[in-house]
Amino acid sequence: MIVNESSLRSLFTGFKTAFSQAFDGTPNTYQTIAMEAPSGTSEENYGWLGQFSRMRQWVGDRVIRNLMVHTYVIKNLDFEDTIAVPRNSIADDRIGVFKPLISEMGRNAKQHPDQMVYSLLASGFNRACYDGQYFFDSDHIGYDSEGKEISVSNVQAGSGAPWFLVDSSRAIKPIIWQTREPYRFTSVTDPSDSHVFLKNEYMYGVHARVNAGFGLWQLIFGSKAELNVENYGLARAAMAALNGENGRPLGIRPTHLVVGSSLEGTARKLVVNQTRVDNVSGAPVSVANEWAGTADLIITPYL
Repeated sequence: MIVNESSLRSLFTGFKTAFSQAFDGTPNTYQTIAMEAPSGTSEENYGWLGQFSRMRQWVGDRVIRNLMVHTYVIKNLDFEDTIAVPRNSIADDRIGVFKPLISEMGRNAKQHPDQMVYSLLASGFNRACYDGQYFFDSDHIGYDSEGKEISVSNVQAGSGAPWFLVDSSRAIKPIIWQTREPYRFTSVTDPSDSHVFLKNEYMYGVHARVNAGFGLWQLIFGSKAELNVENYGLARAAMAALNGENGRPLGIRPTHLVVGSSLEGTARKLVVNQTRVDNVSGAPVSVANEWAGTADLIITPYL
């Protein structure tokens, strides 16, 4: 192949097509538990977190709620993935060697938000959220049925593989996915570029400015206890019992169970199978599974 501006432009088009096809064809699930938040600067302050709207009978003047101001900042981070293609490989028509690498770059870019979001979840047992407590903590500020402040929990202690119950039915999610610059495929092929001149190679890569942060802890429950019928029921009950500052239930209803690969079989038995084995009577017997269909299952390798 003659290496010139036209052939390099055509090569970039082919590489970009391979990247885009892999990117568009790769599934991810982070949107289920993460709220998409566009960013217009280097960082964003989510001081409004912790507020739940509510309706009341309009008697007299409107009651204006002042938003509690927290300081919870998510800073955008730069991420990249780059490969170098020797000029001689292009001249010798060895382009097919590099296309699978470009496709893999597209797949990895599409899965990167999953990696960030679920890794953040796993760290939530020892990282603080907007209220200063660990994201999964036994001492969050909540409210009883009279609107008085009490300590509430969204965590079960244990030493096993973590699992999570999520209410993803709302516009606000437990996790925030912040995007300043989306994933974009670019190249450096200008002969006057110092790298091209010194190394006799061209660069192709993807760049993004993004980050993940904690949203509302009320919409998720984290556990390292054994994933079984009893603990699953307790977790659902704890989420359903949360009240707003007016003492009324927040109406939280778990929609998804998130587990890592090691808990896939256990999770399927818990929320997919129509029957389960009960040993209460002293002998194993098959009974109807009361938790079947109560949550959609998300299995991720990033926990």
